[in-house]
Amino acid sequence: MVEKVITLENIPLLDFLGMGNENIKQVSAAFPQSKIVSRGNEIRIQGRAPEILRINDLLNMLLQHFHRFGHITPENIKEYIALEGAPFEENQKNDVIIYGNKGLVVKPKSANQRKLVEASLKNDLVFALGPAGTGKTYIAVALAVRALKNREVKRIIITRPAVEAGENLGFLPGDLQEKLDPYLRPIYDALSDMVPSEKLKFYQETRVIEIAPLAYMRGRTLHDAFVLLDEAQNTTGEQIKMFLTRMGPNSKVIITGDQTQVDLPKRQKSGLREALHVLKDVKGIGMVYLGGKDVIRHRLVKSIIEAYDKIESQKESQKDEDKRGKGPE
Repeated sequence: MVEKVITLENIPLLDFLGMGNENIKQVSAAFPQSKIVSRGNEIRIQGRAPEILRINDLLNMLLQHFHRFGHITPENIKEYIALEGAPFEENQKNDVIIYGNKGLVVKPKSANQRKLVEASLKNDLVFALGPAGTGKTYIAVALAVRALKNREVKRIIITRPAVEAGENLGFLPGDLQEKLDPYLRPIYDALSDMVPSEKLKFYQETRVIEIAPLAYMRGRTLHDAFVLLDEAQNTTGEQIKMFLTRMGPNSKVIITGDQTQVDLPKRQKSGLREALHVLKDVKGIGMVYLGGKDVIRHRLVKSIIEAYDKIESQKESQKDEDKRGKGPE
C-alpha cells in the first residue's frame, strides 16, 4: 500500500469538501480499491500506486475547477470522475503524450481524445472532427511535438486557412504575416505550453517548426514531417485536395475541423465535408468524432454546443418536412 497526502491551502474547506465531506465521499466511491480520508485541511489517499496517481490527477482537476469557478457541484465531480475514474485496465497504462513546461502533463482527458491518440498511432492520415473546446487541436499539437522529440520526424508543419470570420484582413495593421498571426494564435498558445520559449524560437528560426497559412503549402512535398491542418472546415474543395496531395514519405497528417463553424462565403462549399465524403471508404485513414462530452473548457461551453445542435436538428427536420410538403414537381 502507498499513501499520499494532499494539503488544501487557502481554500474554504466546506465549499470544496462539501457538507459532511460529501464531495470526497463521492470521489471515494469511484475508487473502492483505495481509501480516501479527509481530516482538517488534509486529504489522505491509501492504495495501489497507479490508482493513487489517478486520484491525485482527479483531485488536482477539481482544485483547478474550484479556483476558477468558486464552487463544485456533484455533477462536476461526476464529470471529472468520468475523465479520470474509469477502471485502470481500460486505460492505457501511460496516457501521457508529453511533459510540457512548468510541470504540465499533456494527456487525453476523454475517451474520444484517447481515440484520436490511438488513431494517430495506427494511421498516417487522421481526421479529428468536433466542436470548439474538445481539445482536438491541442492533442494534435502534442502528438506532433512528441513525434519530433522522439525523432520520428524531422520537422513539424502546422497550417490553417486564413479565412475572415467577420473581420477584414485589409484593415488589420502590419504586413501579411502580422495580419495572419491572430489566426494562428491558438497554435502558438499550444506550442508555448509544450516547448520552452527559447527552444521554440530556435525551432521556428531554423524551420524545424513551421507555422504558415495554407496557401504556402502549394507546390511542396511534405516529407519526414508531422503535418497539422487546423480549421479545415474553412478550406475549399481545391485547397484540401491540394493539401492532401502534399503528403510525402514518412509523414503523419492530422486534419482538424468543426463542421458547424464554417466561415466561408454562403455559396462556397466546405472542402472538409467534401473530403469526408470522398475518402470515407479509403483504407488507412482514421476518422475520430468528438462531441459535447469531450469539451474541457468552461462548463457552459458544453451547454452552448448542445443548444446549437438542437437548433440545427430542428432546422434539418423542418427542411425535410418542407420537401415532403412540396411533393414531386
